[in-house]
Parts: sequence; C-alpha cells; structure tokens
Amino acid sequence: MSVLTLPDRAAVKRAVFDRSLWLPFLAFSILAVLIGVTFAFAEGVRRDTATVSRTLDIQKRLLGVLSLMEDAETGQRGFLLTGDARYLAPYTRATLAMPGALAGLDRVIEDPRQRAALLRLRAAVEARSAKLLVGLEVRRAGDLQTASRWMLANQSRDLMDRVRRDVAEMGAAEERLLVDRHRNADSTLLGLRLLMVTGFAMLVLVTVVVVRQNGSRIRAALGAAHNLAGANAKLKSEADYREAAEAQVRQMQKTEALGQLTGGIAHDFNNMLSIVIGNLDLARRRMDDPKRARDHIDNALDGAQRAAVLTARLLAFARHQPLSPTACDPNKLVGGMSELLRQTIGEDTRLETVLAGGVWGVFIDPSQLENAILNLCVNARDAMAEGGRLTIDTANAHLDEDYVFDNPGVSVGQYVVISVTDTGEGMSAEVLERAFDPFYTTKPVGRGTGLGLSQVYGFMKQSGGHVKIYSEVGRGTTIRLYLPRWDGVIGSATSARRAPDRTDARPGEVVLVAEDDPRVRAVTVSALEEFGYKVMQAASGEEALDLLDGTVDLLFTDVVMPGMDGPQLAEEAARRYPKLKVLFTTGYARNAVVHNGTLGGGMALLPKPFTIDQLAAKVAEVMHA
Repeated sequence: MSVLTLPDRAAVKRAVFDRSLWLPFLAFSILAVLIGVTFAFAEGVRRDTATVSRTLDIQKRLLGVLSLMEDAETGQRGFLLTGDARYLAPYTRATLAMPGALAGLDRVIEDPRQRAALLRLRAAVEARSAKLLVGLEVRRAGDLQTASRWMLANQSRDLMDRVRRDVAEMGAAEERLLVDRHRNADSTLLGLRLLMVTGFAMLVLVTVVVVRQNGSRIRAALGAAHNLAGANAKLKSEADYREAAEAQVRQMQKTEALGQLTGGIAHDFNNMLSIVIGNLDLARRRMDDPKRARDHIDNALDGAQRAAVLTARLLAFARHQPLSPTACDPNKLVGGMSELLRQTIGEDTRLETVLAGGVWGVFIDPSQLENAILNLCVNARDAMAEGGRLTIDTANAHLDEDYVFDNPGVSVGQYVVISVTDTGEGMSAEVLERAFDPFYTTKPVGRGTGLGLSQVYGFMKQSGGHVKIYSEVGRGTTIRLYLPRWDGVIGSATSARRAPDRTDARPGEVVLVAEDDPRVRAVTVSALEEFGYKVMQAASGEEALDLLDGTVDLLFTDVVMPGMDGPQLAEEAARRYPKLKVLFTTGYARNAVVHNGTLGGGMALLPKPFTIDQLAAKVAEVMHA
C-alpha cells in the first residue's frame, strides 16, 4: 500500500517560483488585459459612432427648419398676390411643423455653443413667422392693392437672411465636429488594431515558451494517461469478471430455490399420490366388501383434496389464483371470523380482537383474505407451544415515500392494516429473511408444508397490497397485512366460508359443456346428468357454437381450448343469446384472469380440480342467480 507524504517547504517554494508556473499566469494576464482594453476601445468606438450619428441628425434637422421657413414664406407670398386660400397650404404645414422641428433640435444638441446658436435661430424664426402672420392679416382685411403696398413697405429680407445665416453657421459648426469625431474614431480603431496585434504576438511567444518548457511534462502526462487507460481496462476486466461471477451466483441461487421448490412439490405430491393410488388399488381389491371399499375411496378423495389445496397454495404464491374481489368492511370481516378462529386455535391460546373505529373499506377477495388471516393465526398458535395471547387488530395507515424507499414494490398511499400478533418464540434474522420462501418451514416434519406465508405473500401482492413481518426472538411476532384503501360504496361483508349445498336440477334445465379434454368432459357430463341436468357436450368452441340454441340455460366452458377459447366462445354466445348464463373453469388461473389479476365483473369461475358437490352447487348458483 502506498503512503501519502506532504512535500517539504523547499519543494513548495521551488514550485511557486518555477517559471513554468509563471508563464501560464503571464499569458492569462495578457489575455485578461487584452479583453479589458478591447472592451474599453469598443465602448469608445460606440460613443464616437453615436456622436457622428447625432451630428448627421442635427444637420438634417437644421435643413428641415430652413425648408419649413421657406415653405411658409412661399405660401404667404402666393396668398398675398392672389388672395387664393389654396396657396396657404405650404404655409399652414410649415407653421404646424415648426415647433416640433425646433423641439427636436433642442433634444439632440448638446454642445453649449450650438445651444446658444439654437436660441438665436429660434428667435429669428419666431420674428419672421410673426411678420408673415401680419402680412396675412393685412391681406385678409383688404384688397390686393393694400397687400401690395404692405409688401413694398416690408420687403426687407433681413429676418429670413438671419435664419439662413444661423442655419448655415450651425451646420458648419456640426461639420467641424463631425470631422473631429471621425478623426477620433479612426484613432481609436487604429489603437485597437495595434493592441490586438501586439497582444496576439505576446500570447504566441508565451505559448511557444510554455510548450518548449513543458514538453517533457506533456510526454509524462501522455504516459500517465496511457497507464491510466491500462489500469481502467484492467479494472473494467475485473469488474466484468466480478459481475459474471455474481450472475453465476445468482443463477445458482435461483437454481437452488427452484430445486427446493420442485423438491418440496415432488415430496408432497408423491405422498398424496401414494395415498390416492394406494387407496384406489385397495378399494378395487375390496369390491366384495362395500364398507371397506368406501373407506379406501374416502381416503383417496382426502389425498386428492390435499393435493388440490397444495396446488391452490402454489398458485397463490405465484399470484395466479383467480380472485373475486368485492368492497367490504375489514372490521365486519374480522369480527365474523372470531368464532371460527377460536375453534381453530384451541383453548390454550387467548384471542383478542381490537377493531379501530372509522376503518376504511377495502376492495379484496373476502374468502382469500379469510384464508390469509386463518393461516397467520394457525402459524401464531404453533409458535406458542404452551399457549399465549393472539391479538388481531385493524387500523388505518399511510405509507409515505420513506417507507416505500425501504420496501421496494410498495406504492405510496392509504392502506387498511390488519395485524396478527402473538407472544410466541419469535423469529431469528435468518428465519425472518426466508419466511416467505416456498416450502421453507421451521416446524417439525408433518406439521406444515411451508406454503402458508408464501400463500399469504402471493395473495397480498396479487391484490395490490403489502405484507410485513416484525419479530424478535423471545418476544413474539407481528405480521401486518396492508390492504389498499377503497373509496367506493361498501356492501355487506358476508363470509364466503359456506359449505356448498348439493342442488339438483330443475325440470328441463339444459347445460352445454365445452371441454377439450375427453376424460374431464366425460366426468363433468356424468356428474351433471346425475344431478338431473340435460347435458350437451362439445370438444371445442366451434363445436359448441354449432350446438348452441335457445334451449340451453348454461354454458359451462373451459377457458383454454385450441382454436376458439372459452372467453371468445362466451362472447359470441352472449351476442347470440343475451340471457345465456356462463360458467368458466380452468386449472391455471392466469388464463381466466382478464382484469389485472381479478375476475371480470359478473364472471363466474369454478377452479379445477373440483368435487361433484362443488360442481353441482356452483352450477345451481349461476343458473339461479
């Protein structure tokens, strides 16, 4: 490792008095002086130019005054000789324009001697104008002979000559000033050119000296730049290598997580398939004993239903489960679950609910929210082996930008918080970091699948919400569900936890089943016929449209089919028969979810796999809605 040392005073002094440092400073000083003097000369040129322009303007205005005076005299004389008022037009224009012309001269003349001459010119103009006005009055009052006698008596041209003389003298004075100002401007421009040539020459000289004296430093700098480029290339190579290594580690972590996920799925499904296959095999061997065969079939159904629950949890974690959100009151929903929760957690755990007043409404699937709360309560109960206190509370909350910054994926806004708090053993930092990983559990073998919290996490993300865990070893755990606030109308939040009632068909009810899988179609048709429905079946959407007529009461269609899929079939069927009821089914929820993770308004869905009783209850519910 290199050590930084401070230079001694002698080295600093040599650096300060090094000529190579003074030369750039000298060049900069020369450039600054050149710029300053250039601005000064430019300002002088600007003033000289303005002065020349003013001189020319004064000369123009003097000629204008003289011209107006001559026009006034010509017009007055023509009127005196003819008595025709039309001859007075030049006189009138000149008389009206004269005050403005004299005032314009007064504004532009600055030289004191010229201002004194202007006063004399004004007096001469006013005297001559008064004399002309008298002649006009004589002519208006008498005839031509009277006017002629007046003209002979007042034919002296002293006043007009005086005006011409004053104008000529002032014009000559301005001409002299103009010559002086041109001479000054030429001198200024010549000085500016000489200064710029001299300064440029000095800059070139200083530049040459600096380049010569710093040639070695420039070469050293180029060498350092080359070394720096090499170091940067090496650093970039190391960074690329590290990035590739990190990408490989991330891929290994993804592979490990995928292996854990698939291993957990395979383990649980193998267990459940063993139950299903083994019991069905035993039931076939015990066909001569109906009771024992029925027991084995019931065990097989239990294993299959556990597999269905596992699939539903995996879909929830993957955010692909079908949701049927509705506006509901969180307090009513939590309060309605109290009895169910007490029965679930047992007598050793004391349940408390703290429902805040004025809690906002939420728009969420109430059944899935109940499942999430129930999962959290079961986990809390298992964390309190010797019993304890379980608290469920509700509150309003606002997540600000600071919270969102610390929790990526969360949006700023207002939320309703449902908190589940236990007094159990708590979670360590390592457990807390992996709490939402699928098939990760700290429970003993056979006590859990490791999908409870991952299902809650997936459901909250799919609903636009957020889940957060706060835990401390030995102190307990709090899990908070953040549900986005709903500003619309809130209906009655009735629980969706009702066992489906078996409902037989009413006379004459017809169901059209559209399913591309022949085995699923056969089971579905047989089940519906068993409940008394008249059933028509089709292997595709196109075939279903050919069979569809006005006698069909319900279209029961798979979502994913080759060619025309379920939504397209339902759209065309509704166009033909607007009163037709439609029920969808699918084994993969993403295909049924058409509105940002939730079912569209009025859409009914029966997820696969389903029991015969669930099929009958859902068909009756949609049919009689």
